[in-house]
Amino acid sequence: MSSAGDGVSSAGDGVSSAGDGVSSAGHLLEVKTLGAGYGIVEVLFGVDLVVDPGEVVVVLGANGAGKTTTLRAISGMIAATGQVKFLGESVLGRRPDQLAKRGIAHVPQGRGTVTALTVEENLRIGAYVRSDDQIESDIQQWFEAFPRLGERKDQLAGSMSGGEQQMLAIARALMSRPKLLLLDEPSLGLAPLVTHEVFDRLREISASTGTAVLLVEQNANLALEFAARAYVLEAGRIVLSGNSADLQGDAAIQKAYLGV
Repeated sequence: MSSAGDGVSSAGDGVSSAGDGVSSAGHLLEVKTLGAGYGIVEVLFGVDLVVDPGEVVVVLGANGAGKTTTLRAISGMIAATGQVKFLGESVLGRRPDQLAKRGIAHVPQGRGTVTALTVEENLRIGAYVRSDDQIESDIQQWFEAFPRLGERKDQLAGSMSGGEQQMLAIARALMSRPKLLLLDEPSLGLAPLVTHEVFDRLREISASTGTAVLLVEQNANLALEFAARAYVLEAGRIVLSGNSADLQGDAAIQKAYLGV
């Protein structure tokens, strides 16, 4: 797998299997030959990717490329084939609640907040996998990280703006104290200023907590500024991978995703 500093690699020369030099040692998440779909329709065809502890990684691709399906397969929301290892342990086939207890939190496209509950109640739901005595302090921590949530803690989630609901969905996921946060199109439907605010908070949180982030995103410019490494997914296959700076300078990426 190409690492930061290795430049841009195509699927043919940048993805290595366990048999040719890549070890799972040190990887937080390791995905190999991932296949998934819906009914008889296959969407993913042998996706390989890794995320290291504390790393921020983005998967880019057009609509229908398989980005959402990739996250859903990793988090156990749909059946999949291949290999998914988390902390060195095979987790393919585990239920989402089991993976949440292991340290994987998933913020789906559309946010998924419980609109009939208040902001604070949504955060408490996010801590359902925990039984420790630090839940209250964590709620206050995320109110400080997302001041709008603290100001609206007694407000129903359904009455909040799209940006506020996205912040709530992220904070709720972080209440489980995950080692890996999966984010599906966090900028979807948000105004540019709000999008930058959300990504700024994510950057601060990842740096301060050491939480790794794997996000899928269509806003390539913003995502490549946010992430250290990136994969490009086309028609269910990884076609390019590399560090974000190199991908930003790649002519094919500039033409397809950056409007250059």
